[in-house]
Amino acid sequence: MKTLLKGGTVVSAAGSRVADVLVDGEKIAAVGEGLAADGANVVDVSGKLLFPGFIDAHTHFDLDVCNTTTADNFNTGTRSAIHGGTTMVIDFACPNKGETLGYGLDLWHKKADGRSSCDYSFHMTIDDWNEGIKNEIPAMFAAGIPSFKMYMTYPAMMIGDQDLFSALLELKKYGGIAGVHCENAGVIDALIAQHKAEGKTAPSSHPECRPNPLEAEAVAHLLRIAEVADVPIVIVHLSTKEALLEVMHARERGQKVYVETCPHYLLLDDSRYSLPDFAGARYVCAPPLRKKLDNERLWKALADGEIQTVSTDHCSFTLAQKDAGRGDFTKIPGGMPGVETRGTLLFTYGVAAGRITAERMADVLAETPAKLYGLFPRKGVLQPGADADIVVYDPRGTNCITAADQAANVDYAPYEGTQIAGHIAEVYLRGTCVVREGKILHDRNGQYLHRGKCML
Repeated sequence: MKTLLKGGTVVSAAGSRVADVLVDGEKIAAVGEGLAADGANVVDVSGKLLFPGFIDAHTHFDLDVCNTTTADNFNTGTRSAIHGGTTMVIDFACPNKGETLGYGLDLWHKKADGRSSCDYSFHMTIDDWNEGIKNEIPAMFAAGIPSFKMYMTYPAMMIGDQDLFSALLELKKYGGIAGVHCENAGVIDALIAQHKAEGKTAPSSHPECRPNPLEAEAVAHLLRIAEVADVPIVIVHLSTKEALLEVMHARERGQKVYVETCPHYLLLDDSRYSLPDFAGARYVCAPPLRKKLDNERLWKALADGEIQTVSTDHCSFTLAQKDAGRGDFTKIPGGMPGVETRGTLLFTYGVAAGRITAERMADVLAETPAKLYGLFPRKGVLQPGADADIVVYDPRGTNCITAADQAANVDYAPYEGTQIAGHIAEVYLRGTCVVREGKILHDRNGQYLHRGKCML
């Protein structure tokens, strides 16, 4: 079946132009002016922006954490994704310490296969390093997984310097890349103990125990290790101006460093943790929300190309799950929903507000993550031969974010009541219209994709 999208503005990192897009089956057949196709379903998209399907390279669906399981599994999480224009997610396969990578990969396939409403892949988490894990690395590449995740915090997941360095050297042999969660675990634990001893157990203690310098120190620490290993590195969910400065220093030394941030680090600040009636628990995540000065510095970095991607770190919990931390902020499950609102928020507070261009939005939400994680040019761009993943964005009018309208399995919205510019009119996944005017038309059509090596 053919679909012809007529008269929209096709947006890419390289520029925008008014053009028609012809879809034939699952692929884009042509992009140009005055296209025609016999028997095609013609859709008038005049006045609307056509973005490549958004890629969220940082989600956590069906994850056991903090004595509970995330509210969104691959069924609800990926429905939430397509509702918000995300047509591809890369989740994290997370074997526990003592388990094999192969076990973790099989487990995540069981969680995702047949349930996903957008295309998907996995990063592989490395929280152990031994000969067995080392010998499994080639099998991960054979399974289409060239990217890995390591933690410098969380006892159940963190990996020491020696093992981190050894793992980076091994990934280097195969052209793999690692993303790292950077926070100084030891000082965080000391601050937590201090706060508890003083009876400071409310959500407001959360950011006080994870201050800006502890992210910056861990980023600097990691970057020196990566410098010795001579490998590119990804800093995931960077949140502070100080950590960004460490990245800039490393780039001045000639290192390849790719930076991801998230909408909540662009738009929200740590005053949320002081909301009454335990409402601050909704915003507990790690790293925590920062100051408005950090927000603005990250926006500038995004506009200037210092930050390469915007993912969500979608890790959702219900209010009842968050309530487990009453009386002890360390027992609040850390994470927030985000995959559903990323596109509209970035358009509203980025493009419509004049902070970034539409082209930059297409770059950080689609093209660069596709290149960074081995999906380009199948994903990330609207050109002949690419998958027909298309977000039709109508920039006219305003709408309001509310939990009542979301597909995510969460009973609150972090941005409740926020006015957004325009709305997502349609979403196409490999040529099929899966969302139209907020209604999900088709689900569970997602495919697992083998990914290649980083192309940046």
